[in-house]
Amino acid sequence: MTANGEVPASFRESEAALHEAAVEAVGCDDFGDPSYLDGLRVLLDAYDREAKLTPVGRQLTYRGIRNILVARLRVQQQLRAHPEALAAEIDRPVFICGLVRTGSTALHHLLGRDPDILVLPYWLACHPQPRPPRAEWDAHPDFRASVAELDGMYAADPSLKAIHFMEADGPEECRHFLAQNFTDDGFEVNTSIPSYRRWYASRFLRDTYLRHRDLLKLVGSTCPGRRWVLKYPVHMRNLRALLEVYPDACIVQTHRDPATVLSSYVSLIASFRSLFEDAIDRAAIARDQLELWAAGAEDAIAVRREHDAARFFDLHFRDTVADPIACVKRIYARFDLRLSEAGERALQRWHADNPPGKHGRHAYSMDDVGISRAEILDRFETYMDHFGIEPE
Repeated sequence: MTANGEVPASFRESEAALHEAAVEAVGCDDFGDPSYLDGLRVLLDAYDREAKLTPVGRQLTYRGIRNILVARLRVQQQLRAHPEALAAEIDRPVFICGLVRTGSTALHHLLGRDPDILVLPYWLACHPQPRPPRAEWDAHPDFRASVAELDGMYAADPSLKAIHFMEADGPEECRHFLAQNFTDDGFEVNTSIPSYRRWYASRFLRDTYLRHRDLLKLVGSTCPGRRWVLKYPVHMRNLRALLEVYPDACIVQTHRDPATVLSSYVSLIASFRSLFEDAIDRAAIARDQLELWAAGAEDAIAVRREHDAARFFDLHFRDTVADPIACVKRIYARFDLRLSEAGERALQRWHADNPPGKHGRHAYSMDDVGISRAEILDRFETYMDHFGIEPE
């Protein structure tokens, strides 16, 4: 941004300025593996040609790109300061993935109460560094920055809390790690950039997951011996790359009626996109996401056929709603995790204190989608038949 806070007219022509701003903020110029530039350049071009950003949206977008570059620089500083982190072992990490809006966020928050496993807290997803003791978090400037960021977002649109609740010390998705290579759903969720979406969907994200692994080693370097439990629905669409980089990974795939999933997700995207753009076209969002997730679900079926079935655990939304603690126990039994008595009590307390609707109800309707339920179910027929998904 310019000295008076204005965003330059062209994102593409701001590539050097964005890097310079990040270098000035951090005080070093090592951005690591330059493969991230491929995604950045496609993204900047799409913002110029296709995005419908409001003035506020342009500012948020420019600041977001700069912040990712700052995060890359800070990670390189951390890795130089802690070279031993990359020698850390990541043993049989558990990845929760699947269709969006399938109860995985509630499951992840529940699992985050088990003191014997590691989840990725929001603030360390945004600011990767060796995980400090919990008693030091509240006073940490990066933690406070994350609290302020989330408070600002929910103040701008309070309804987002009911749609997708996040807190600085709570479990967060892996999206921030993927975004460090400019290969993540968040960019096209927030803005209308079809050329970026097509480019991103066509990529084999080995470099992105190698970056993900380095960041995970860095954060977990102070907690040796604890199993990671990570969550991001998008991992389902990148399962081949994930399993190449994490060859001993254990996969929990969550399932739900795709028509319900899509109507809920369109509502979520429209809410987030309204922070950046005007005149949200929900029908266009729905058609784009229908193909993206149906194709991703089919690809995941093909990838799973190439691997040992014992590496996977399928969890249906109805079971998560009916008895989430029992679902956790089944996951643990499948992947040789131990739930201690203290851990189970912590899970029970969290479940009792966080009933459905605690942060409000997410209202959505098929009427907002612009695609019939029959058309959605027809496109997902292969997926539904394979996993025995019943329409809700």
